[in-house]
Amino acid sequence: MFKDKTLMITGGTGSFGNAVLKRFLDSDLKEIRIFSRDEKKQDDMRKFYNNKKIKFYLGDVRDLHSVQSAMFGVDYIFHAAALKQVPSCEFFPIEAVKTNIIGTENVLTAAIAEGVKKIVCLSTDKAAYPINAMGISKAMMERVFVAKSRTTDKTIICGTRYGNVMGSRGSVIPLFIDQIKQGKPLTITNPNMTRFIMSLDEAVELVLFAFENAQSGDIMVQKAPACTIGVLAQAVKEVFKASNEIQYIGVRHGEKLYETLLTKEECMHANDLGNYYQIPADNRDLNYSQYFEVGKLEEPSITEFNSDNTTILDVEQVKEKLLHLDYVQEEL
Repeated sequence: MFKDKTLMITGGTGSFGNAVLKRFLDSDLKEIRIFSRDEKKQDDMRKFYNNKKIKFYLGDVRDLHSVQSAMFGVDYIFHAAALKQVPSCEFFPIEAVKTNIIGTENVLTAAIAEGVKKIVCLSTDKAAYPINAMGISKAMMERVFVAKSRTTDKTIICGTRYGNVMGSRGSVIPLFIDQIKQGKPLTITNPNMTRFIMSLDEAVELVLFAFENAQSGDIMVQKAPACTIGVLAQAVKEVFKASNEIQYIGVRHGEKLYETLLTKEECMHANDLGNYYQIPADNRDLNYSQYFEVGKLEEPSITEFNSDNTTILDVEQVKEKLLHLDYVQEEL
């Protein structure tokens, strides 16, 4: 399905964009188009890959015109451009609105106008029961692409929702490794806090699964495992044979003790696809009785899926996942 096609990755200079590039450089795609606003990262990627299949487009998803200018001839889009740091979004929530919500609207508007065939929008577990500005903006992003999917029958618009990506830029594993190398204590918030964990390759697999299987308006969720932050810190220490002490700093503003990938309410209509859940869009219009007069009587067959009731990995299992990460191998 990718033969002689053009794939555009918004926010393509980030961790996810680089993982997709590694996956698709040897494929039969005609072109991989990297759209982002950071010219330095683009230049670094251009020199690193030195591959004419990759084309770089400078622009910002906040600017509809710059998105439109880069989208001619695009067949498929992975929409990864976002503000993802919880503290940054908390202090500058309007910036999260501009990038995560309005930016997504711009990408979808341009894609529909240009006749793009399919778009996968990347969301986060923080969009389920959101308590911080980043999660709230991502929850609104999901509502935007679901609503937009109802406005076209030519462009399939769907999304994925996943947890922490191990080793991605700005995540906790690189922080732990830096602290180990500088001889500092490993700072963890609460040792019993749980987080979903997946590798960048698994994140790409989820997006590809959505690309191949999702209907318009669907949100796809992987049944990812989780671990406690205490176990993760200990696993990193053992992988690097470090003796650094662990320092508890307490739960920070805007953090949860556990994250949710599938809410109780979504369980009412989610489909279990084995390794994934599918959250289909309700594609009826506003004029139907369930909004006003009649509810749903059946009980859901599954309950909320969160990082406390999924498979919880122990130190040895987390070490095994860490040792499969290219980033960790490079640091070792």
